[in-house]
Amino acid sequence: MEEEIALLQAKKSKFERKMLLYGVLFTAPWILGLLLFHAYPLIMSIYYSFTTYSILDPGQWVGLENYQTLFKDDIFWISIYNTLFFTFFFVPISLMFGIGLALILNVKIRGQGFYRTMFFMPSLVPPIATTIIWLWLLNPQFGLVNHWLEQIGIPGPAWLGSEHWSKPSLILMSLWGVGQSIVIYLAGLQDIPQDYYDAAEVDGASLLRRLRHITLPLLTPVIFFNLIMGTIGALQNFVLPYTLSNGQGTPANSMMFYVMYLYTNGFGYLKMGYASAMAWILFLIVVLLTALIFISQKRWVYYQGKD
Repeated sequence: MEEEIALLQAKKSKFERKMLLYGVLFTAPWILGLLLFHAYPLIMSIYYSFTTYSILDPGQWVGLENYQTLFKDDIFWISIYNTLFFTFFFVPISLMFGIGLALILNVKIRGQGFYRTMFFMPSLVPPIATTIIWLWLLNPQFGLVNHWLEQIGIPGPAWLGSEHWSKPSLILMSLWGVGQSIVIYLAGLQDIPQDYYDAAEVDGASLLRRLRHITLPLLTPVIFFNLIMGTIGALQNFVLPYTLSNGQGTPANSMMFYVMYLYTNGFGYLKMGYASAMAWILFLIVVLLTALIFISQKRWVYYQGKD
C-alpha cells in the first residue's frame, strides 16, 4: 500500500513538473517582454539619472549632479507649476463634469443609447485631430467660441495666444475626452440597488436628498478610481500641450509641462541622464499624491456591504 502511494505521489510530482514547464514556456514571451521592455529600462533609467548619458555617448558617473542642477533650473520649476496647476484644476472639474453628465445620461429616455454614444465618441478622436479642431474653435480672430461670446457682448480672450489663458484653454480642451470616465460612472450608477431609491421615495425623500445620501455615497468607489487615474494622467499630460505649442511651451513657457520638458531634454538636447532624473522625480510626485489620495479615501469612500 505504501509503495502504491509513493508511486502515485511520484507520478503526480512528475505531472506537476511537466505542467509547470508548459506554463513557463507559454508565459515565456510575456516574461521576456516584461524583462526587456519594462524591467531593464526601469533599472537602467535609475543608473542613467546619475550619469551624463546622452544616447550617443555612454556618459560618465556624476552622482547627484543631475538632481542638483534640476533644482537650480528655472524651466524645471515652471514645468512643475504648470503641471500641478493643470492637475489641481482639471481633475476636480472633470470629476464633477463626468458625474453630472453620467447622471443625465442615466435617465431612461428614448434614444438613451444614442446620447451615450455621442458623449463617448469625442474620447475616440485622435489627439492631433482634437488639436486641429480646438485651434480653430479657440482662434481669437475667427474662432467660433469668440464669435459666440461676441454675440452676448463679451470680448473673447486670446485663449492659446495668452500666457494667462493658455492653461484654462487646455483644461477646456481636455474636458473633450471625459467620455471614458462617463462610461465608468454609468456602470457605477447601474450597480446601485434600486431598493434604496424605492425605500427613500416611500419615506418622502426628494430627488436632491436621494442624490446626496444614496447616489453620491455609493458612487464614491468609482469616484475614487477616476480620481486616481485622472491625477496620474494629468501629471503626465503631454500630447495636447506639445502639439499646440509645437514643443516650445509657448506663450512664455505657460504650456511647458513636466513631461514635455523631460522629452525635450531627453530627445531634443540628448541629455538622457538629466531626463532620467526628471522621470524619477515625477515618479516620486505621482507616488506621493497617490498615497495621499489613498489615505484620504478612508474618510469619504463608502463600500457596499462593508461595516
